[in-house]
Amino acid sequence: MAALRLFFRHIAVFKKTWYTSIMFNFFEPMFYLTAMGYGLGSFVQDIDGLAYIQYIAPGMVASSAMFAASFECTYGSFVRLYYQKLFQAMLAGPTTVRDIVAGDILYATFKSMLFGVVILTVITALGQVQSWWALLIPLFLIIPGLTFSLLAICCTGIALTIDNFNYYVTLFLTPSYLFSGVFFPIHSMPSWAQVAAWINPIYHSVEVCRALALGNIAPGLLVHAGVLGLLAVLLMPLAVKLMTKRLVM
Repeated sequence: MAALRLFFRHIAVFKKTWYTSIMFNFFEPMFYLTAMGYGLGSFVQDIDGLAYIQYIAPGMVASSAMFAASFECTYGSFVRLYYQKLFQAMLAGPTTVRDIVAGDILYATFKSMLFGVVILTVITALGQVQSWWALLIPLFLIIPGLTFSLLAICCTGIALTIDNFNYYVTLFLTPSYLFSGVFFPIHSMPSWAQVAAWINPIYHSVEVCRALALGNIAPGLLVHAGVLGLLAVLLMPLAVKLMTKRLVM
């Protein structure tokens, strides 16, 4: 219950800045979609029978959701932890570190799903969604939202300054994004890279979003969702441990 109260507290704050927040997360994927899909796409042959913009559009949904969760649980959580001292104030009441972590993760997952839906609406309006199965994408985004929120809050648990997140973004998020199958199929890469892709969370999210958008339903999608779910389960105790060390010890 405490985690839910924290979640609704974050939602109350979000209501004051939702327009700016959504616009920021709307324009960046749109720039990529326009530049890569319509610009570069005019020079790229069809991929797996799809026009280039149709190929990358579902990946924009997955990547937008990833960045929303990641930034909320890095920069957003760090501000609440270090500058506002909000987490410390919460611990003065009947709230545990686990409640704080759960509240932030619920909020970041909500934003992940929300921003994913915004981009999904856009690509649908552009005619890049081919199946009613795409209606399941918002529900699916809960799983990668949890995973990326947990990865990010683990980073927050060890970050000494807000500048440390530059390493996380540059050395983890950016390469994960570029080699996730958003812009080109993983099967075009060397065999070792195809194997390595399975430890890249955004790869699994892209595969499911693309399949649902195109109506390519197969049992393998459950494997991708299962990998993301397993990562979330494994990361939760680590996130609590790191934040406990930061707040209590």
